[in-house]
Amino acid sequence: MRKGCLISAIIVFAILSIALGFYFYKQSVKDPVIYSSETPTIKTIVKKSVATGSIKPRKEVQIKPQISGVVDELFVEAGDLVEKGQKLAKIKLVPSPVNINNAESNVELARIRFKDAEREFQRQQSIFENNLDIQVALSNYENAEKEEERNRQLFDEGVISEQDYNRISLDKNVRETELNNARIIASNSLKQFEADLEIRKQELDAAITNLQLLREGASRKYGQISNAVVSTVDGMVLDVPIEEGSSVIERNNFNEGTSIASVADMNSLIFEGKVDESEVGKLKEGMPLELTVGALEKDTFQAVLEHISPQGILEEGTVKFEIKAAITPNHKSFLRAGYSASGDIILDKHENVLSIQERDVIFQGDTTYVELEVGDQQFEKRKVDLGLSDGIHIEVLDGLSRDAKIKVQRKS
Repeated sequence: MRKGCLISAIIVFAILSIALGFYFYKQSVKDPVIYSSETPTIKTIVKKSVATGSIKPRKEVQIKPQISGVVDELFVEAGDLVEKGQKLAKIKLVPSPVNINNAESNVELARIRFKDAEREFQRQQSIFENNLDIQVALSNYENAEKEEERNRQLFDEGVISEQDYNRISLDKNVRETELNNARIIASNSLKQFEADLEIRKQELDAAITNLQLLREGASRKYGQISNAVVSTVDGMVLDVPIEEGSSVIERNNFNEGTSIASVADMNSLIFEGKVDESEVGKLKEGMPLELTVGALEKDTFQAVLEHISPQGILEEGTVKFEIKAAITPNHKSFLRAGYSASGDIILDKHENVLSIQERDVIFQGDTTYVELEVGDQQFEKRKVDLGLSDGIHIEVLDGLSRDAKIKVQRKS
């Protein structure tokens, strides 16, 4: 029995040894390498520089109120189209009692000053019309005129000399000049009182208007409603950051004010993006762009580069330059403000040229080669002149025909 077990073990060992030897033999024998080949194709080669950014309206306006108060009513919401002058919101005034009291006091004081100026003007007008302020000059002139007339008769009769008559005639002329000057002074004085009356009237109107604005937010004189917030441009409402009941602050020299809404012209959009400093030197204003929007993957939009920032910004260890491009309107798709987008800036473009894949090119110094199939799995190096490359395909200027077969150097 022991002998039978030994024989069985020897047989099993022999079988395993044969199988193991066959396995190692098969492993040592490698399959021959089969190279594939491809023919050149006719393609359009486009060299691009990529910029990332977002879609923004060219003109966006923040609408702010003229007075402080509480939002009483909103008439629009985001997405609405509005026209210049259209009412967006109504502000409920919350006037301060102190301000109201001061305004009322100013009105009473201005009214008293106006009435005083009015009475003084009427008095001066009566004096002017009755010649009371030129009475002395008028009396002197009339006396001089009578004296001159009497002495002229005496001169004509030869009673007095010509010298005496000329002296009296000159005195009349002087008195006439004094009368004219007195009349001018009286007229100017009346005009001054009239101007003072007008100033007091304007002060009264201003005080009344100010009181009306504090109480009602409206001026009856000018018909302007300051508690109504209106759009200053035509466009679309992008955002209404406040709600009814919210407190708002007026815009002035010391405060920017609370934004009621932002309105933008969505028919004039731009792409704002950034490019790396290694690419910015290749860009020029007027270059075309192809925009791809993340939210609209199937659509592309055309744009034209119109601005390249003269100063770079350091971001994440690299210097980047801001660019702006005007987007050509596309009525098929609606672009929303804030969409993220990437722009392919077309640096150069060669249409319908013979091309091969750049992976199949062999670079040796300044010379480029491909391996051309001359027989079954037989290849020889062929010098080629190459042109524009997009990073995957490269233009062939000379050295290959359309039906040539090129060895694939490595599969991508």
